Amino acid sequence: MCSLGSSSSSSSSMAASSKRKLSKLGVDEFLTSTFDSDTNGGSEGDDSSAEDTKKSSKQEGKTGKRKKASEPKVQGKKDEKPKGAAKEHKEQLSRLKEKDPEFFQFLEKNDQKLLNFDDTDSSEDEENPVHTLPAELELASDDEEDEEQQPTPKSKKTKDLIAVTVRMVDQWKTEVEDKLTFKLFHDIALAFKAAVSTTRGGDESGEPGKYKVEDPLVFNSLVSFCIRDLFLALQKLLQLKPGRDRNKLLLPSSSHRWPKVRPDINTYLTGLVQLLAGLTETSVVSAVLRHVLHLIPYYLCFPKHSRLLLKQAINQWSTGEETVRVLAFLILNKICRHKQDVYLNLVLKQMYVAYVKNCKFTSPNVLPLINFMQRTLTEMYALDNQVTYQHAFIYIRQLAIHLRNAMTMKKKETYQSVYNWQFVHCLYLWCRMLSTIYPSEVLAPLIYPLSQVIIGCIKLVPTARYYPLRLHCVRALTLLSDSTKTFIPVTPFLLEIFQQVDFNKKPGRMSVRPINFAVILKLSNANLQEKAFRDGLIEQLYDLTLEYFHTQAHTIGFPELALPVVVQLKAFIKECKVANYCKQIRQLMEKLQENSTYLTNRRQAATFGVADKEAVLEELNFPEIKRRKVQESKEKDKKEFRDLFESDSGSDDESSGLKSKGGSKKDNDNFLDDLSDMSGADEEEDDMLPCEDESDDEDRVSPKASRAAPKKMSQADLKVLTEGDEDVVEDLEFSDED
Repeated sequence: MCSLGSSSSSSSSMAASSKRKLSKLGVDEFLTSTFDSDTNGGSEGDDSSAEDTKKSSKQEGKTGKRKKASEPKVQGKKDEKPKGAAKEHKEQLSRLKEKDPEFFQFLEKNDQKLLNFDDTDSSEDEENPVHTLPAELELASDDEEDEEQQPTPKSKKTKDLIAVTVRMVDQWKTEVEDKLTFKLFHDIALAFKAAVSTTRGGDESGEPGKYKVEDPLVFNSLVSFCIRDLFLALQKLLQLKPGRDRNKLLLPSSSHRWPKVRPDINTYLTGLVQLLAGLTETSVVSAVLRHVLHLIPYYLCFPKHSRLLLKQAINQWSTGEETVRVLAFLILNKICRHKQDVYLNLVLKQMYVAYVKNCKFTSPNVLPLINFMQRTLTEMYALDNQVTYQHAFIYIRQLAIHLRNAMTMKKKETYQSVYNWQFVHCLYLWCRMLSTIYPSEVLAPLIYPLSQVIIGCIKLVPTARYYPLRLHCVRALTLLSDSTKTFIPVTPFLLEIFQQVDFNKKPGRMSVRPINFAVILKLSNANLQEKAFRDGLIEQLYDLTLEYFHTQAHTIGFPELALPVVVQLKAFIKECKVANYCKQIRQLMEKLQENSTYLTNRRQAATFGVADKEAVLEELNFPEIKRRKVQESKEKDKKEFRDLFESDSGSDDESSGLKSKGGSKKDNDNFLDDLSDMSGADEEEDDMLPCEDESDDEDRVSPKASRAAPKKMSQADLKVLTEGDEDVVEDLEFSDED
């Protein structure tokens, strides 16, 4: 009890002394004294100030001892200054004006606030100091209070929401089967929104809802109900009927009931996109994507939702499972086909970026997915050749720039920018794209630069460690050459391997597993010493050589193309001492020689030269050339004219006597002149026609027979013909006199 009394008396004396010193203390001294008094438990402070000081003392608990030690020194320094801070500042400025007038003038021009201030404000502050906490402490306390107060309003909101039950969902199902109404669809959309908010950790829109979903069974039943039954009922509600043109998409905005349903459909479509972003189960994602595929016309009415859907679809197309990727691609393709001008450019760019990101690593499991992305992306590029050319030109040029930097700088970093899976898969993508869309006049100019980039990639580091990368590039060139009907010299890059590798050398180590050249780009030094390396390399050379010559097997220059390869293979067989290698290479050489012999025999039987392109095409009987049909039409015309001559001559024999008696001489002359003109034209056509085969002579009327036809004329007609000749002479004499 004595100790308690002594402590209380000491505290009261300290409080009294602090009261006497308040009139003489400055602002800083007042702050330090109040902190000390608060920590000592003074009873004269307000409750609010006590709480604030307690919070500040908690934050400064670690440095409290240092502050207490330094506080007496600060108080001693402050006690030496009886003057006010404002007056002292005035005196300092006056001394500055006397010592350094130039600097004082500079302050007057640039900082008037420092010079112009009021003395009364500072004096009042000194006489009636007010305690204010620092800004940092206030912010920290506000954050703590906000964190404590945040759960309270949410709890109030959740109390007002209606919990969705399985019974409610079943009731909605029965009502939808009978007839879907606007109010019912509104309630279902709000319940679906509440269910989606549970997967996202809350409602992002911040708008108060009507329902809440807490039970997982309710979530599953509600989502499955919306996916299975809601679409058909919504179609009936909008009274949408398919048009005559099935290729044209019917938008729901064309319905007269669309304004009433538009806000609820907006809510529902937003929830679907959010649901796709939060799901991880493959079966559920596939079901939602199938539902979204049917709702594409509704998404096209909302451009913002369409862009969000495209983003999620591209993500699923590049990272999902097999069925998910297929459904995502169908969504992308359908949107871009019907809104090509709006979304195609954006989708192609995002799909290419996603393709590059997801082909960074290659394994036997990932390789089929990369091939799927290549084929589907090629189908997207096939929608518009003009847009495709712009994208392909930019990205092929980007690959060429990486290759040029690697060739000029010759550093490890620049080599790695080219010799990686992303670069190789991009090369193969553009080869597949040009091969699929061929023929295209717009994209044809890209074949040459792309082939040059691939050849430059092969020649960048032509060492044995990068043989797998070389084989990938050769396979891409073979695809490009075969599909675009373009000759690309590929065999030199394969024959070079036969010269560089010593297949007779004994392996340094035995390998357990064979090397899978399809999923590697370079070999280690240990792999180069293995027997599996040489075995796999021989198989790859055999396959790629045979694949390339298969694309050229129908060409007329195949013997000349295969000759250097056959010579090189014969030299390899003579030098190689491994029986298995010689057996495979000999089989390849025999196949090339067999096809060369066949084409050589066919060429010897031809009656035209290799340089005669028209004759070569005619011999191949291409459907574009229709030379024989033109000749047949000429023969038909010739037969028609001959029939006319024969009928005219026969009629002349019968009616010549009547015309000579009743007709005038002038009429007979005109008739014979016309006849002579027709016969002359017939003879000119006979001279212009080319000589035909002997088989055609049987169907054709001989020239002698055609000339013998006029001999059947009567003697009267012959006399008239002679008179006609005299008339012609007279006409000539008349023209000479003129």
